[in-house]
Amino acid sequence: MLLLLPGLICDSRIYAPQLAALENARSMDGYGRADTLQAMAWKVLDRADAEGVETFDLLGHSMGGRVALEVYRLAPGRVRRLALMSTGVHQVTEGEPAKRAAVQAIGHEQGFEALVDAWLPPMVAERNRANEAIYAPLREMCLDAGQDIFDAQIRALLGRPEQASLLPRIACPTLVLTGELDSWSPPAQHEAMAAAIPNAELVIVPGAGHMIQREAPEEVNEAIVGWLVRPV
Repeated sequence: MLLLLPGLICDSRIYAPQLAALENARSMDGYGRADTLQAMAWKVLDRADAEGVETFDLLGHSMGGRVALEVYRLAPGRVRRLALMSTGVHQVTEGEPAKRAAVQAIGHEQGFEALVDAWLPPMVAERNRANEAIYAPLREMCLDAGQDIFDAQIRALLGRPEQASLLPRIACPTLVLTGELDSWSPPAQHEAMAAAIPNAELVIVPGAGHMIQREAPEEVNEAIVGWLVRPV
């Protein structure tokens, strides 16, 4: 089984092109009201147990990449292959809490739709924002999450544990993947991650932003298929 982990205010819809193309793929449909990455990771392991699988391939996007690393920390023997997509391992940066609080305040003061309309556009490459087939489903998905889920997941991100030291200990075949135009999780960040992980493959997709799996589904699927055939 390939288990897909969505990012901030995303659910299984972010992976629609992958779920349609990859027979054994399953996606978490969010993490409920979990407000720590560790609690989210336990939900992932519970999902694997519910599916009746002991070992699985694991792909996480954005916040989901950080959750995937926590799953690996908790149960490294259960992760056959690991993919980290449009994500990072840096700790909370100076000014980050204030910036995230400012985005939250938009929702509390102007409504969650205003928050999504401020937060989502930079997550999509400028060239793709006018493409309704890409942008409209993303906006609808994010709006459906709501302010409470956004706030819980921001708490999880601001309380994130140190993860950089985990990278050299990853022993399974690992894919590190991002979009060329991802300004939130840029290529240089992924180059550094891939360099720190033994047996890692780096893929940078031209023309894609942060929501890479909806912006460049064919290229993402090709990278995933290549990763899934790597021997474990």
